[in-house]
Amino acid sequence: MVAGVTYPFFVLNGIVAAELFLIFKSLFALLPALLIHALGYAAHLRDPHVMALWMTRLRRVPRIPNRKLWGANVYRP
Repeated sequence: MVAGVTYPFFVLNGIVAAELFLIFKSLFALLPALLIHALGYAAHLRDPHVMALWMTRLRRVPRIPNRKLWGANVYRP
């Protein structure tokens, strides 16, 4: 764990922070990254494996009937 969150969450948050900084070219763009980190920290306090559980849920979401039509697991066109 890094700074109270798991390493994958820390890296994902770093990517979001870097993208926001590059888009807006301001240090104030890093404030949403701090908010995201605080939310992640609160979630990891409750369950340290929240990121792994979320990734497992994304991988195992049930397939829907129009998956073949759109090539993805979407619910409406």
